Amino acid sequence: MTTNCFAKGACLVALSLGLASAAPADPQHGVAMYGEPALGADFTHLPYANPDAPTGGRIVTGEVGGFDSLNPHIRQGSTPWQLRFLTYESLLGRSWDEPFTLYGLLAESVDIADDNLSVEFTLREEAQFSDGSPVTVADVIWSFETLGTEGHPRYLGAWSRVQGIEAVGERSVRITLNEADRELAMIMGLRPILQAAQWQENEFLESGLDVIPISSAPYVIADFEAGRFVSLQRNPDYWGADIAFRRGTNVIDEIRMEFFADGTAMTEAFTSGLVTTQRETSAQAWANNYDFPRVQAGEVELAEIPHQRPSGMTGYVMNTRNPLFADWRVREAMIQAFNFEFINATVNGGVDPRITSPFSNSPLSMNPGAAEGRVAELLAPFADDLLPGAIEGYVLPVSDGSERNRRGISRAIELMEAAGYTVEEGIMTGPDGPVTFDILMQTGSSENDAITNIYVEALERVGVEVSVTRVDSAQFRERRDVYDYDMIYYRWGLSMSPGNEQRNYWGCEAGLADGGRNLHGGCNPAIEAMIDELLNSGSQDNYRAAVRALDRVLISERYVVPFHHNPISRIAYNADLNFPDYIPIYGDWIGWQPDVWWVESQ
Repeated sequence: MTTNCFAKGACLVALSLGLASAAPADPQHGVAMYGEPALGADFTHLPYANPDAPTGGRIVTGEVGGFDSLNPHIRQGSTPWQLRFLTYESLLGRSWDEPFTLYGLLAESVDIADDNLSVEFTLREEAQFSDGSPVTVADVIWSFETLGTEGHPRYLGAWSRVQGIEAVGERSVRITLNEADRELAMIMGLRPILQAAQWQENEFLESGLDVIPISSAPYVIADFEAGRFVSLQRNPDYWGADIAFRRGTNVIDEIRMEFFADGTAMTEAFTSGLVTTQRETSAQAWANNYDFPRVQAGEVELAEIPHQRPSGMTGYVMNTRNPLFADWRVREAMIQAFNFEFINATVNGGVDPRITSPFSNSPLSMNPGAAEGRVAELLAPFADDLLPGAIEGYVLPVSDGSERNRRGISRAIELMEAAGYTVEEGIMTGPDGPVTFDILMQTGSSENDAITNIYVEALERVGVEVSVTRVDSAQFRERRDVYDYDMIYYRWGLSMSPGNEQRNYWGCEAGLADGGRNLHGGCNPAIEAMIDELLNSGSQDNYRAAVRALDRVLISERYVVPFHHNPISRIAYNADLNFPDYIPIYGDWIGWQPDVWWVESQ
């Protein structure tokens, strides 16, 4: 099966963020951030799932790195990222064909109060854990309180804005918020629910490989070897196999995750057949390296899966906690020295477009040129403090495509000199001596290594000495979480319904707390104001204007040296693996592979 176009319905839904009146304060089968869910109470399955998909078979994925924990809900240790989504369930589940709509999963209904100050969930009577015990209100309350106070930092910020949680019946629980926030009420429905009894005799924060999670999800951990593989088996007694949200999903019997030291070893495992599916991020490799014998024999098929997600931001993040990068002119110099056109041609054959702003590739992206209308109004109070480009328009530099990039290097030197640095005998020098810094990378990506090598050589022509530190996934995570780097490679994935998570990515408080995702460390009142505006928008126009204004401030702050992005996902997979023709607007995203894939006997 090969597909390269969206179903028409998906395209129409994508362009309508549905910013209308709030849902009524009555129990609902689902809830939308704005307006009503696209699927009625009588829906039979998600539009991108095949309700007739057969059960059975296996899918084997390749992962670079290792793991030393099976608990994805704490900061300690390194956990296979899929466990968070495949072995735990939440009260509500996302539809990846709608910008931000949630449907009942462990909960049969959700009721957000008219004033958006509280939300009530009613558990399904049949919901149970993999050991056969029921999912109870006590499990829900314990999970929320434990994750919110002891869990990974991604849970802490939202919980700090919760006033209380209480049982309001045998199967219902109510969460009261400190202030009206419809999105936060919805986010509560996405928290994983753990079995409280499992942790009565186990230390939650110290769990590693000795505690196998008891799951309420379709899969359980059947076998593993530290750092080498994890095997998930479909639970034949899974309680929710026939509820509408799950019908046609999670039908593959075994999901096996194999771990490799680097991307080369992982690719070799795929070409030889040990791994059965692989995503290819390099357009050049996709064009040149996927004609190996198994492809020629029809054992492997290739698919390009489009999406309408924002590009997000991928690239080298400059840590403004380092005085060197506190000056925006230095940050702009780093961008000027990055020869995107040459790098893109070398690594991707010039195919993939550049990220022009965090929300590029989506209806939420800033418009080119000067800010107009409501966007200009939102930015006006901050005009005196905004950096060049925020209001009049910011455009990334374009080189002539040659390796030398003389214009970009010259401009970078000019900017460094304007910031108080000088070139002495070919060495960029400042008040504290020669300019040097380190780039922190995670081992395993030959593509990123190639980009970094070209970039380091370019910075040498500016007179800047750069070292590169490559560490394994556990060390990378540890240093990232305490902001121990000068420059770091990172990727923020952004949704079509940006909301509270934007504070964790760009907000002032997140830059002060360990484990946050404000890796650049900036604190900008305009960013805070735009996030406030989008969270409190009452109309489609104002919401989009707020996001577009935020987009302008973020790119003009020059926190990141942007890379390319893929407006499509490139997936190679064994011919016995299948997926529906209908592609959700999010495309190849969490909840698509392996969730709606199946194995067809050949």
